Amino acid sequence: MKLDVYNLANEKVDEIDVSESIFASEVKPHLLQEAVKMQLAKRRAGTHKTKTRHEVSGGGRKPYRQKGTGRARQGSTRAPHWVGGGHAHARRPRDYSLGMNKKAKRSAICSALSMLAAEGRLKVLDSFELPIVKTKQAVQALQTLQFSKALLVDGRNKTAEGSKQLQFDNNENLRLSVRNLGAFKYLRPEGVNVYDLLKFGALIVTREAIRGIEARLQ
Repeated sequence: MKLDVYNLANEKVDEIDVSESIFASEVKPHLLQEAVKMQLAKRRAGTHKTKTRHEVSGGGRKPYRQKGTGRARQGSTRAPHWVGGGHAHARRPRDYSLGMNKKAKRSAICSALSMLAAEGRLKVLDSFELPIVKTKQAVQALQTLQFSKALLVDGRNKTAEGSKQLQFDNNENLRLSVRNLGAFKYLRPEGVNVYDLLKFGALIVTREAIRGIEARLQ
């Protein structure tokens, strides 16, 4: 499968061969949903806690005598129906994370990438080099590329000789230039995920970074 390669002036300069199993695979909506649920669940801290009637201080003495007052009998001011009382079903710390096997995770990312490629919302750049950290320059470049919202994927290849796994450093000028833009987000190739691909709805990736994505998903 071939994808067009553009420069920052939005001019086609080349073509790149990419894996059909990654960028032209079957889109599986159920895996996209499962991946998003997993990511959002893992973000939950699960540190919530409320006290039961046995953990709230006070309430050791009966508030008033059992009979003769004309009111309902009460045994403690710490009961759940009293203001300041404990909770009947108190919340406890828990782990909300959900599991998803590696094959399903890979298939979900491939589905998201294939969907964006099929709908013309994936653009490959020859490079995305900014001379300085300048948000205005980044915005101008993104406007030229005709994107109002997108995920930006780039990095500096730092793979050691003989290593089988590609490793990347940040493109710092790009990362710092877009960090205050709510409609754009920068990631290295190893950080590409289903939630961000669907949230931003478009992907701008450099030629070098797309090789990193392929190496990760092969």
